[in-house]
Amino acid sequence: MEEEAHLHKHNSLNKIPLFTTSPKPQNSVDLSNDDASDDHSTHHSHEIEQNVDQFIDSIAAIEDKSSHTPEIPDFIETFSKIIVSRVRKYNSGAAGARFGKRTEDDMMFIHSVRRISKLTNALGEFPPDSSVNPSMNQTSAALQRAMVFLEEEFRSLLEESSTWRSDDADNSLRLSVCSLKSQGDYCEREDSAPAEEYPSYSEEAVAKMHEIASTMIAAGYETECCQVYYISRRNAIRKQMARLDYEIMWNMDDVAKAAWETLEAEISRWINVVRSCSDLIFPGEKRLGEAVFALYPQICSRSLTNIIRGVVIQLLDFAEATAMAKRSAEKLFKYLDMYEALQFLLPTISGDSCWGDLVDEVSDAIDRIGESAVSNFCDLENSIKGDAGRVPVPGGAIHPLTRYVMNYLKYTCDFKDTLEQIFEKHTKLAKNTSESISLDLEKESLSPHNFETMAGTTPFSIQVVTVMDLLDGNLDKKSKLYRDPALRHIFLMNNGRYILQKVKGASEILDVMGDQWCRRRSTVVRQYHKNYQRETWNRVLQTLSQEGLLVNGKPNKQLIKERFKVFTATFEEIYRSQTAWIVSDEQLQSELRISIAAVLIPAYRAFVGRFRQYMDNTRQADKYIKYQPEDVETMIEKLFEGNSISMMRRK
Repeated sequence: MEEEAHLHKHNSLNKIPLFTTSPKPQNSVDLSNDDASDDHSTHHSHEIEQNVDQFIDSIAAIEDKSSHTPEIPDFIETFSKIIVSRVRKYNSGAAGARFGKRTEDDMMFIHSVRRISKLTNALGEFPPDSSVNPSMNQTSAALQRAMVFLEEEFRSLLEESSTWRSDDADNSLRLSVCSLKSQGDYCEREDSAPAEEYPSYSEEAVAKMHEIASTMIAAGYETECCQVYYISRRNAIRKQMARLDYEIMWNMDDVAKAAWETLEAEISRWINVVRSCSDLIFPGEKRLGEAVFALYPQICSRSLTNIIRGVVIQLLDFAEATAMAKRSAEKLFKYLDMYEALQFLLPTISGDSCWGDLVDEVSDAIDRIGESAVSNFCDLENSIKGDAGRVPVPGGAIHPLTRYVMNYLKYTCDFKDTLEQIFEKHTKLAKNTSESISLDLEKESLSPHNFETMAGTTPFSIQVVTVMDLLDGNLDKKSKLYRDPALRHIFLMNNGRYILQKVKGASEILDVMGDQWCRRRSTVVRQYHKNYQRETWNRVLQTLSQEGLLVNGKPNKQLIKERFKVFTATFEEIYRSQTAWIVSDEQLQSELRISIAAVLIPAYRAFVGRFRQYMDNTRQADKYIKYQPEDVETMIEKLFEGNSISMMRRK
């Protein structure tokens, strides 16, 4: 037993055995008498203590205590009166008499209390009806007075740490695990602590707490000592949490009724508290407990468990209530923050066998938060499937759904490691249930082209690819809302390019999708580009065909004039519509304009150069050749800006 290994723990003291049923002998001493032996000199007190130690050794050597009763010397009564007198002096509040003002005197008192505790234990080994009973009444009463006093001092030290702070700033806000070389030694700082540390006791205060706690426990007052410690530290933690603007007042009904905006703010405060518990409060409580109960590690462990359990259970109650809230994709990130906060808390409360149940409860809460995160992430799939709007986005611009999903995935992949862990655990737990996430690559709702570009798969990466495939399918359906095939390709090109750029710009998503996926997506976007160009500009190029314009080597002027008119009409129609189309990606916009100019301007310039000469005069040329090649080039630069532009005046 650890108690037997330190401070000579008693065997039979049941708190304060006053034996009040026994008649008070004539030579008993009334300890309420104020005429205590305050006037004993230090030398005389030391002499009495030596005598007491010798007496304890002598009665301990008696083997048959039931038949051999020792004679009680007078110095036992004197020693009891010295202790009571010292307690009165401390309680008087006289100048210089307060506990903690004179370290040497305080330690002498502590050792005297330990000595009378040991004496009371030794006397308690004799029969209760023996002649030692009156003396045991005296020592027990003195011990009780000392314990009541030390209990109050212990409470005062715990609750009013500023009383014991050193004036030296270097000694403030310090708390390190004490190295106690021997019983009664003060703690010595082993290393420098951070500028701000919790709890903010001085080393001197912690050392005094240790001495008092050790003395009370050795005297059989473990319950009183631990109760004071528990209440004081519980209140201190509550104050610390109040500083973080957090009050644990939520229950299941509160969470169920709360608007998400309100609950979200409370979750943020909860996360701050959990992180503070992990970083500051619990490590600080552990250091303090290990210092105060340095000689009693089992008592330390039990006390810390009681203190920390109450806090953790209240935090877990809120977490579990929140985990039962209605699911929504937008809630995912708060759940992930909660998950990570609890994960970070777990090592703080691990490593002690007494905390096993608490560790299990935190682990269970982490799993439940993880399942809520899975549900909320999977709700993104429902959001995509449910977005069945029948009105196309003006100008073939990037659809809001595309922006939402890609930004969602970007933020989600910031938690990639956490989500990998969550989905891996979810898959194992729910593998054989109807609620499990199917990893079948031939799942009907998935397009296999996104999977075949992946080098490897994990449960989370498959979920990301599933979302990407659902988005692709949704966008393909939305593209069919456009009557103009060219605008349909602009819409797919815009959204495909946006998706590609988002993936390339977020390393976490790129890690999931892979470089091969990016190359394939680039090919798809280029194909949309080619399809657009074919649908739009091939018919313009057909108007510039020279076929049929020469008959037997002679120009057909009327047909030439008609060709110029058709070109102008066709180009103006495209220009009017496509200046209102939107390509917000500047690089893509530039690529489109360059590619259009590359095929159209040379063909138009050649056509004008060859057939302008067949106009009868300049006025006729200006009538049919409305735009010069340079005009067409300038107009191409105005395409895809999302503006309706009136036609240019001819030059």
